[in-house]
Amino acid sequence: MALPLLAAIEISSDEKGLSSADLSRLGHAYLEITDNNANDAVHYIFNNFAAYHTVANVTAVSDNAVIAEILNAGAARAVVTLEQYAALKGAFADARLAVQVANAAEAKELPKAVGLFVDAAVVAEVKEKERCILASFKSVSIDSALEVAKLGATPIIPRDQLTVDPEANPGLIPVAAIVTAKITSDREDGLLTTIVVDEQGVALGLVYSSPESVKESFRTGTGVYQSRKRGLWYKGATSGAVQELVRIDADCDGDCLRFFVRQKGAGFCHLDTATCFGPHRGISKLSATLLDRKANAPAGSYTARLFSDSKLLRAKIMEEAEELCDATTPRDIAFEAADLIYFALTKCVSAGVSLADIEASLDAKSYKVKRRQGDAKGKWAEKEGIAVAKPVEEPKPTTDAPAPAVATPAAPNDEGRIVMKRFDASTATEKELDDILRRPAQKTNDIMGIVGPIVSDVRARGDQALLDFAAKFDKATTLKSPVLKAPYAPELMALDEETIAAIDISFENIRKFHAAQKEDKPTVVETMPGVKCSRFVRPIERVGCYIPGGTAVLPSTALMLGVPALVAGCKKIVFASPPRPDGTCTPEIVYVAHKVGAECIVLAGGAQAVAALAYGTESVPKVDKILGPGNQFVTAGKMLVSNDTSAGVSIDMPAGPSEVLVIADSDANPAFVASDLLSQAEHGVDSQVILVAVDLTEEQLKRIEDEVHDQAVKLPRVEIVKGAIAHSVTLQAKTIEEAVRLSNVYAPEHLILQVRDAAKVVDMVEHAGSIFVGAWTPESVGDYSAGVNHSLPTYGYARQYSGVNLGTYVKHVTSSELTEEGLRNVGAAVMRLAHVEQLEAHRRAVEIRLEHADRK
Repeated sequence: MALPLLAAIEISSDEKGLSSADLSRLGHAYLEITDNNANDAVHYIFNNFAAYHTVANVTAVSDNAVIAEILNAGAARAVVTLEQYAALKGAFADARLAVQVANAAEAKELPKAVGLFVDAAVVAEVKEKERCILASFKSVSIDSALEVAKLGATPIIPRDQLTVDPEANPGLIPVAAIVTAKITSDREDGLLTTIVVDEQGVALGLVYSSPESVKESFRTGTGVYQSRKRGLWYKGATSGAVQELVRIDADCDGDCLRFFVRQKGAGFCHLDTATCFGPHRGISKLSATLLDRKANAPAGSYTARLFSDSKLLRAKIMEEAEELCDATTPRDIAFEAADLIYFALTKCVSAGVSLADIEASLDAKSYKVKRRQGDAKGKWAEKEGIAVAKPVEEPKPTTDAPAPAVATPAAPNDEGRIVMKRFDASTATEKELDDILRRPAQKTNDIMGIVGPIVSDVRARGDQALLDFAAKFDKATTLKSPVLKAPYAPELMALDEETIAAIDISFENIRKFHAAQKEDKPTVVETMPGVKCSRFVRPIERVGCYIPGGTAVLPSTALMLGVPALVAGCKKIVFASPPRPDGTCTPEIVYVAHKVGAECIVLAGGAQAVAALAYGTESVPKVDKILGPGNQFVTAGKMLVSNDTSAGVSIDMPAGPSEVLVIADSDANPAFVASDLLSQAEHGVDSQVILVAVDLTEEQLKRIEDEVHDQAVKLPRVEIVKGAIAHSVTLQAKTIEEAVRLSNVYAPEHLILQVRDAAKVVDMVEHAGSIFVGAWTPESVGDYSAGVNHSLPTYGYARQYSGVNLGTYVKHVTSSELTEEGLRNVGAAVMRLAHVEQLEAHRRAVEIRLEHADRK
């Protein structure tokens, strides 16, 4: 069967029209490539392989070697001319090519595995059920696209002419209509048989779909099906076992849909099992178990040790690999392979790598058309007595064109080193720099469909929904109330004296700095005689402070959010933080809540906590503003409720993963630089750290890189650090001015200046959340105890937003006070402008007063 639909995209403007998330759920895209954009296209296809397969039209590419690079990067098919096919056939599998033909006669000369690329007008003429037929349009409409789809061909439609929400975009072509156009049903009710599978293709269960439910699935990004009794079935809306839609396709006969989903909650089945056919087995079961162990393994358990001790895990992987190599019988080979898979998957889960990521990498390798020689390397070859051939020297480029900025590992011969990729910023183009500085992708739009039902459930069921979510997501099955109210029992904040002293010092420093930001008196201006205008401060009455749980306990965030609220004079301070499995809150957070006068702590995390704060429940008081960082579910929840006028709630700022940019010159201490980079890398695998090295030699760069590795391997969160370093970079700059320019482009959450005369460089900084000046100012002092706030704009939002400060907790009210003289002075201007705007009542409000004054 043909692909359901190809969305035509442009590399230079890939965000136009259909979103990247929606494009991913469609699973396929179409790209026109020329000699001018071929290099960009190779990178684009390679970087987006896991999201969707690309059909690449290379009919305008003159070099067959470039076509090979495009296929090697992961293009599913290349559209070629008949002349190109004659030159390429035999070099690539026929299934990787589609030939541009003008009529049925040209098509008949081609092998059946070769696809066809035709004008939509001749689809009926070249109709062949066993072929992949791609149809292009001179001018596409919903009717012409449906006609082509019903003939079994794949319509190619520009991305900006497609929509997943036809009600909101009536002039665009609905994706769901095209996808379902070629699906047939033999049922009297017309429902479409649908198999639901996880990302590995394991069947979760059988359901039914309709064109309407498919439309809703694409629109919401979740699993939505057609119940034979109850109409549209939003999977997980009541149970919490929601599904994030990955993509939709169909079987070869076009009579069965397949939904790929990421299943959340207990499982797909109503019996709380992973599938309707029982629990997961094999590798899927192991993956689920390891994910659970990562979150809940008891301290000291073997699996917990593996997650925290990278050297132990590395040793076990190598031990099991050797035992597998030495095994000889089928039974022993299976036994040792299972052990190796267990430890290898433990490493993957520890770094946030899923089975889907592994399978995407396997698929990407299968798409390569350039084959490696496959020789054993280095010490492994030497151990087995294999001679290692010297590498063949790459031919030098024949053109004088400048080479693109290519990432180069600092120590290519050191296997297993934790090292950031390097780029020379002075030779990179603006586009290359933009790609280099691009942050790890966030999927807020993707998860709105998951967050929406959670928010709705809390709004509808209140406390009970919070308790259910605490049991499901936080394993707090014994929790009786979702709220811990003040006054807090002493045993709930039992801490050692050293921790209490640290919190008290931090509390006082934060209080002093934020108290200094107070506006002591109103601003009063007489704009003209008798016209007095004022502006004064009022605290926001009710604030909700979200303190994340997850991979770390964060009493510092409780301080950063709670102390300014106290200083501002907010009448109601509410904390929210995920409960521990035993249903309690971490004592550090309870102690901070006690110190700032928080009236209660909501024992909830994620979008459910945000919903409770926004709308209130039986036990949770509603607030006027929600502040605090969190994961993507928290961010999506904050964005959702702030856009709901019925919630009447605002938020502090958009939030993303933590990040730091360090500018270092030859005066910088390599150990200091490395420690600052790692202090942010340990936050999470989606964190990003950037080093801008100012005119450093290779030796100086190597010293920093050695420190990064040596310090990282000693950290308990080393696997998280590895995940962050994987998408972090070192930029080499010639001057401090160039370095600061790069920082201003990036607009980091934290900017650290480890350069000579650092204080003088501050004046050059335009965009940063918070700046840490000089060698003796690590970012961690800002996180905890210096006094500045650590709740800062991330993801480039430092261009538009300030970090949390006293102003975050107050609003400004203005007032006007006029005398009769004042109204006479300004009245004529007011009446004239009201007349211009045709607002007669406005004009009369002044005129009546002036007439009254004249009669006195």
